[in-house]
Amino acid sequence: METDYIDLLELQAMLREEIEDSFPERVWVRAEIASVQAKANGHCYLDLSQSEDGRIVAKAKAVIWRSRYVPLRAYFREATGGDLAAGMEVLLRVQVSYSELYGLSLTVDEIEPRFTLGAAELQRRQTLEKLAADGLLDRQQELEPALLPYRLAVISARDAAGYGDFRRHLEENAYGFAFEVVLFEATMQGEDAPASIVDALERVECSPEPFDAVLLMRGGGSALDLACFDDYGLCFAIANCPVPVYTAIGHDRDVHVADRVAYDAVKTPTALADRFIDAFAAEDERISAFGNRLRMAFAARLAAMEQRVLALGERIRAADPRGVLARGYTLVTDAGGVVVKSARQLPPGTKFKVMFADGTVEAVSEGDPRSSRG
Repeated sequence: METDYIDLLELQAMLREEIEDSFPERVWVRAEIASVQAKANGHCYLDLSQSEDGRIVAKAKAVIWRSRYVPLRAYFREATGGDLAAGMEVLLRVQVSYSELYGLSLTVDEIEPRFTLGAAELQRRQTLEKLAADGLLDRQQELEPALLPYRLAVISARDAAGYGDFRRHLEENAYGFAFEVVLFEATMQGEDAPASIVDALERVECSPEPFDAVLLMRGGGSALDLACFDDYGLCFAIANCPVPVYTAIGHDRDVHVADRVAYDAVKTPTALADRFIDAFAAEDERISAFGNRLRMAFAARLAAMEQRVLALGERIRAADPRGVLARGYTLVTDAGGVVVKSARQLPPGTKFKVMFADGTVEAVSEGDPRSSRG
């Protein structure tokens, strides 16, 4: 029994002819980069894919030859601040070709960076909308922060310049305040960053010793480097963290969804260090002011007591008989020293004493005291 057939090579040649006839001109293709490899020879190889409902529905290989990769890479980096990376959505102009040995391939000669930036912004808006629908945007604001946050959990790469700046600024503060800082290392950019940071948050929450604050920090970077901080899963974990989360991601031009759901956000790690130093400085100033008020109140109370003592001394001095005698008066007492207040108390022949300011004179009464007139 004979069966009609064609050789594999013939089949492949027919496919090549049909494909290349169908795409005589270059076409723009939207896809996601599954992987990217820049070789030592200068060529760049891409694995492209498309997903629907979380399932990959198409794959293709693409190449950017060295002669085009060098200028395209520079153009893309200037426009976006970063290089091509896995996870990006890209818009590529390609020449479709087919090889009997290697199958379908796409040769890239142009990239539209504005599409990639637009896709990242779209994802950011969608993340914000979903977080708002889930009631998570302001959940961190319901937490009560520590008055004096001392134990700080930092999520960062160990060798990150921003983390080093933070530690130096915190430890060398002018007041001499001391903090306990514990680093939870994590990947801080790229497609692996969200899962790594979420894992670090879980380790913070499971720590046997509670922390006063969680500090999520990274120095500046390109928009695409920092796009991981718009990831829904990461922002979900931040919003649900039971400890206030503070972020310091990027520079003034960067605002991320992670900043929006965190308890507070500043722009640089050193500014974040200042936030905690200032909290202690404010409390120190409050305590100093309270001490000053106590000293002032005590001094005023002491002054009032001194005035009362002085007034009492004046009253005592005013009541002292010696003061009266010094003004020319005399004091008469009988021989036993009892004050004589009336002449009738001194019948004739009674001995008595007359006290002057400068001494005492003894005397004897004469005459009838009843004849005296006051």
